Amino acid sequence: MTVWAVVPVKETGQAKERLAPLLPPPMRRQLVLAMLEDVMAALAGAAGLAGVIIVTADPAARALARRYGARILEQGARDGHTGAVAAAAALLAGEEGAAMLTLPGDVPLVTAADIERIIAARLPPPSFTIVPSHDEGGSNAILVSPPDAVPLRFGVDSFFPHLRAAEQRGIRPRVLRLPRIALDIDTPADVAALLRHPARSRAQALLAECCAAAGDHPGAAVGEPRG
Repeated sequence: MTVWAVVPVKETGQAKERLAPLLPPPMRRQLVLAMLEDVMAALAGAAGLAGVIIVTADPAARALARRYGARILEQGARDGHTGAVAAAAALLAGEEGAAMLTLPGDVPLVTAADIERIIAARLPPPSFTIVPSHDEGGSNAILVSPPDAVPLRFGVDSFFPHLRAAEQRGIRPRVLRLPRIALDIDTPADVAALLRHPARSRAQALLAECCAAAGDHPGAAVGEPRG
């Protein structure tokens, strides 16, 4: 199987609105791009990928994708996460022997080892491997082969519906619990969890710099007590 990674990226000026109480729009945009680069660096370092497809219409995300040698797909980019992944799946379904690994651009703790573990866990096609979010609501990574074997519908509570969708296609889903991928950054609480993590990502460095500029320790920026 040839495994392609697919990362949908919405227009950065509209991203992460739930972080508005914490970060102004320019900082949210910078955070989106920092997290995307963390994800791209992990994918670039992972063995076993044929390449990366970024589904986006955002100029800054496109420029970042080109720096990492990724393919850029604009079709479906304005159709939400589900539409973007569906467009990439339709493209890859035409390539014989292809499999699709899709993950969001807001899992900044992901490592190349995490990506390789997902690839190593896949079964012969048709197969479906999924990594849930930390609350088992979202679907933070899915490896499906062939790419259109299971219809994917993303959202806050997509994990269990995805399991059922695979089973309805006669595929027994394989679940991997990978803590670094499980943490996607959508809310101030997610930011707090990211800042507490001992890893050192681009996103963490940006947020720490923001806190320092505001004269706060990292936890204070998200409402944690100073202790």
